[in-house]
Amino acid sequence: MEKIVNVFARHEIKYLLDADMRKKVMEGIKDRMIPDPHGMSTIRNIYYDTPDYRLIRRSLEKPKYKEKMRLRSYGRPNEDTVVFLEMKKKYDGVVYKRRVELKEKDATAYMAGEIGFEEMQERIVDISNTQIAKEIDYFKNYYGNLKPMVFLSYDRCAYFSEEDESLRITFDKNIRWRGNDVRLTAEGGGEDLLKEGESLMEIKTASALPMWLVEVLSKVGARPASFSKYGNAYRSIVEREDETNDKYIWQHIYGERLNSDGVHYQPGSSLGAWSGNSLGLFVPHSSL
Repeated sequence: MEKIVNVFARHEIKYLLDADMRKKVMEGIKDRMIPDPHGMSTIRNIYYDTPDYRLIRRSLEKPKYKEKMRLRSYGRPNEDTVVFLEMKKKYDGVVYKRRVELKEKDATAYMAGEIGFEEMQERIVDISNTQIAKEIDYFKNYYGNLKPMVFLSYDRCAYFSEEDESLRITFDKNIRWRGNDVRLTAEGGGEDLLKEGESLMEIKTASALPMWLVEVLSKVGARPASFSKYGNAYRSIVEREDETNDKYIWQHIYGERLNSDGVHYQPGSSLGAWSGNSLGLFVPHSSL
């Protein structure tokens, strides 16, 4: 498991590697990076979004500022396992993360509106930074209707640098997603986002890449790639063309229903009447 850090800012550079490229990269970093002592861990995430996927739609537009909300666990938790409720923001290429530790049942209850902010604060495992909880609560209230929309899991190997404590390299494989049974405590499984043998490598650093690492990447032929796990899961949802999924899209993304002839309409509107779904303008609600 990665070293637990609840507040940090860094650059994250992603690379898609086939099996041969991954082997060569790992060979190139073995004398410079330290494997995580816990070995491979399975990371589970629940991504919260509005019913019309406002957060991820905006993120895919590649704005200068974007943000996400997720619940994360290392391994399959039970309701009493400590998990991480996390905001992830990106501004001008720098990723900022702010998160609090809660039992799974408390984090889920808070996000579902079953407990309020004050009660959530009382249940935080480490209350050393109350400002993070306030920011999370502001985020939640700002969007107003956040739901658990996508479950994502993957197997991760992490490496750390002795020379630069901010430098991390992770390799994710078996990246899977699903839009049903969106719970950290549920069984694993889902649809693959990567081709067989592929891995997603992420280099995370607060400074410039060291020259030795640049040389390794150049020798292997690795090139930065734009790859959002949640974004690709969302694309998988909306790009399906079968009739069943068309109904799913109208019902779950646009909040509309189809009549027996496949005509979409909204409850309370005239049958078949069009109701537009503007993406709208997005204004960051908080400064970094």
